[in-house]
Amino acid sequence: MPLFASLRSAMTSPIDTLEQHLLAALDPAPQETRRLFHGRGRCWQGLEQVTVDWLQGVLSVALFREPPEGQLAELEAMLRSLAERPQWTGQAVIIQHRYLPDSPGQWLLGEPCQQREVIEDGLTYLLDLGVRQNNGLFLDMRYGRRWVREQAAGKRVLNLFAYTCGFSVAAIAGGAEQVVNLDMAKSALSRGRDNHRLNGHDASRVAYLGHELFKSWGKVRKYGPYDLIIIDPPTFQRGSFVLTQDYAKILRRLPELLSEGGTVLACVNDPGIGPEFLIEGMAEQAPSLAYVERLENPPEFPDVDPAGGLKALVFRRG
Repeated sequence: MPLFASLRSAMTSPIDTLEQHLLAALDPAPQETRRLFHGRGRCWQGLEQVTVDWLQGVLSVALFREPPEGQLAELEAMLRSLAERPQWTGQAVIIQHRYLPDSPGQWLLGEPCQQREVIEDGLTYLLDLGVRQNNGLFLDMRYGRRWVREQAAGKRVLNLFAYTCGFSVAAIAGGAEQVVNLDMAKSALSRGRDNHRLNGHDASRVAYLGHELFKSWGKVRKYGPYDLIIIDPPTFQRGSFVLTQDYAKILRRLPELLSEGGTVLACVNDPGIGPEFLIEGMAEQAPSLAYVERLENPPEFPDVDPAGGLKALVFRRG
């Protein structure tokens, strides 16, 4: 590296780097909701715990660790300056402190709003801003939802760990015959109903099971067999799910739930767990299902380790 470039790099602070990324990403601003900066992929030193999302007018900055001394003030000053640039077309900026209990949101600019409708691939979702740890839509799963929409026509779909039913919305939009959503958080399923209503979907084609999965296999089987099963669990859910211990229990049940020729989309989003966890686990627990492919992640989610980002793997029976 030339000496001048090396010195310039050394003089550039992480917040300066972030500013340049945001200026480029907002020129012009995306027409739909998008991740603008993904520091958690560990590609930019000093920004590993920062993400920035564009929620169609709201710039949402998430901090997953307490910033070093002085960096928060530098970040706030940069964001205020950004809002004065010609590239800025937004209405508000929120900083969410994910490292604190309850992940409080700090409205830096604009009028606070607890909810906002956003669009992804032409579908509408209702998000929470600054009132919960997660806003209701995991943006790194954009290609996964698109894949489900492309695969769903005429199929019966089981959506495990459904959360706010993003996969269900995509499946019904793709022509699914029926979707069964299971999640123990009934408030999340209620938001799933909102999302379906926002998209004008036929409510009779969507079922909601507000139960803990491992106590509800009978209810799940009642709606089957399924042509497509989606498994997108948390890494850890207190009292109900530990990924490394409990995922195998789901995989071994798949043959009794899946139709002949049916498909499974199995997901893991723990950077410490690679795709072989699912490939080897499926071979051991459900050998009648063959590995087909790993879906690509959206380009706005770069990761220094290809195995470290979201793993969304497709398996097929028969």
